[in-house]
Amino acid sequence: MVRPRWLAMLGLCLVVAAVFAWLGQWQLGRAIDTDPTPPGATEVVQPIAEVAQPGDYLPEPLVGQRVTATGTWVPGDFLIVTSRFNDGAEGYWVTGQLRIAETAAPTSIAVAIGWAVTEADALAAAAQLEHEASAGSSSPIAVTGRLISDEGPAVPPRGADPQTMTRMSPPALLAHWHDIDGLDVYRPYLASEVAQGPLDDIVSPPPAEGSSVNWLNIFYAIEWAVFAGFAFYIWYRLARDAWEREVEAITDPESRGDAAAS
Repeated sequence: MVRPRWLAMLGLCLVVAAVFAWLGQWQLGRAIDTDPTPPGATEVVQPIAEVAQPGDYLPEPLVGQRVTATGTWVPGDFLIVTSRFNDGAEGYWVTGQLRIAETAAPTSIAVAIGWAVTEADALAAAAQLEHEASAGSSSPIAVTGRLISDEGPAVPPRGADPQTMTRMSPPALLAHWHDIDGLDVYRPYLASEVAQGPLDDIVSPPPAEGSSVNWLNIFYAIEWAVFAGFAFYIWYRLARDAWEREVEAITDPESRGDAAAS
């Protein structure tokens, strides 16, 4: 083990183990959240501009954050999203485009306005909201609710209208909205706490409090420590195997004879 060859191999193992140790420390440093979100922080209503910006993804700690947005409904953009559950009952959401007030550039957010048990009820509520929005009431309204990440697009059920939407996806809604030239749009959507018109309130409980410890990262850190120890074991095993071969060559007569013949 003290021969130059094996000392050089030991130095290489030390370098490899140091890299593994650094990776383990890096994983461990991200396993514990040193600045966790305070309990109940999502229940404190904040202005939407202080929580998210148009076009940005919603960070995990802010999913479900209660916010308030002030603006006006855009006529013609009250759309239906199917397969929405409220306290276990399947129904429909009526959604709308809320044009945020007092922004430098035109800005909108998709809002789930309320829930209906049947499609006919949802269509009737959408028609009523459309009538009220088209009546010319320009005074902004404040909508309070939970800010939730985009659910992504979905393929409509077989045999259904291709325009049927089964997920709350602002990009999918944007494809149906009007007056969108130069429009900034929030990636998450707002689930209103208080329904408008003949709709029912959307049941949206607070998000579960997350743990400040990421056990997957801790597992990875342990793996890197094992890999670092394994590097030294390989060096020891290779050196021992070479030593055993040399001892065998000295003590075994046939090995000495073969060595002399060669």
